[in-house]
Amino acid sequence: MPPLLEVRDLHAHFFAREGVVKALNGVNLALHEGEVLGLLGESGAGKTVTALSIMGLLPYPGKVISGSIFYRGRDLLTVGEGVMRETRGKEIAIAFQDPVTALNPRLTIGAQIQEMFRAHTGMSKKDARQAGIGLLRDVGLPDAERMMDSYVFQLSGGMAQRVMLAIATSLRPSVLLADELTSNLDVTLQADMLQRLRKLRDERGMAIVLITHDLGVLAQMADRILVMYAGRIVEEASVRQFYRRPAHPYSYGMLKAIPRLDREDRLLPIPGMPPDLRDLKDECPFLARCFKATVACRTQPTPRFAPLEEGHYVACYNPVEARAD
Repeated sequence: MPPLLEVRDLHAHFFAREGVVKALNGVNLALHEGEVLGLLGESGAGKTVTALSIMGLLPYPGKVISGSIFYRGRDLLTVGEGVMRETRGKEIAIAFQDPVTALNPRLTIGAQIQEMFRAHTGMSKKDARQAGIGLLRDVGLPDAERMMDSYVFQLSGGMAQRVMLAIATSLRPSVLLADELTSNLDVTLQADMLQRLRKLRDERGMAIVLITHDLGVLAQMADRILVMYAGRIVEEASVRQFYRRPAHPYSYGMLKAIPRLDREDRLLPIPGMPPDLRDLKDECPFLARCFKATVACRTQPTPRFAPLEEGHYVACYNPVEARAD
């Protein structure tokens, strides 16, 4: 079946005073109905910029330079703002990384939830309030009626994160972009949040793009994983393929840097820093940090995706052959 959401050769730049920051450099991804797609990478890799580009919310001075974003066969980069306004929340929703700053501190939680219902469904204020109370109960928040009259600064981080999830899923969208949804939660709340995401996928058939740098979360949730580095996708694999044989040296390095109870050898951090996105050269962006670099890596242009096996692709001239321990 064709993908529900497909991003093709997406480029996005930020035109800053210090220079042009090339945040996305040919991103491709495909998301199918009911699938959980993990988008993995360190801070600055371009994960959030990809999500904001899909939503049409890339902030100034950012701009999508080229590419396509297809949702149900329609390119969202060519439709008007009116269509995008209808699409946001109703068809594609985003749960932001930091709900405390994403939610409006001057409006009650109830007012922000009711706004979604009234803008997209024409509900009365009374009916929207009752729907909002039901949403807060669904995400496990106690005393939902009182919560509707609370402000975000009166909530704990875990409560605010649940409110953000409730708002993002209020209109039952087909696609949820979950940006670091569990990053600020303790282990217990993280497990609860992941269980609620599974429930949304299983009961509603919702497709989820799970943006994270947490490999443990991806192991529990994802069907496929895309590894992102310097605004590019450098590896694509099923979750089983990724953890059994990370092929890109960057993927391999991330797995080696994770502490494990079944392994006594010391952690191996990835040396160096990501490249300056204002000065990207036509070469592998991981070259300066790579332990597998060869002459071909140093003399050839930026590598393109090549298949290793069915469903497993890597952009690397000298991929890792050995399986991860």
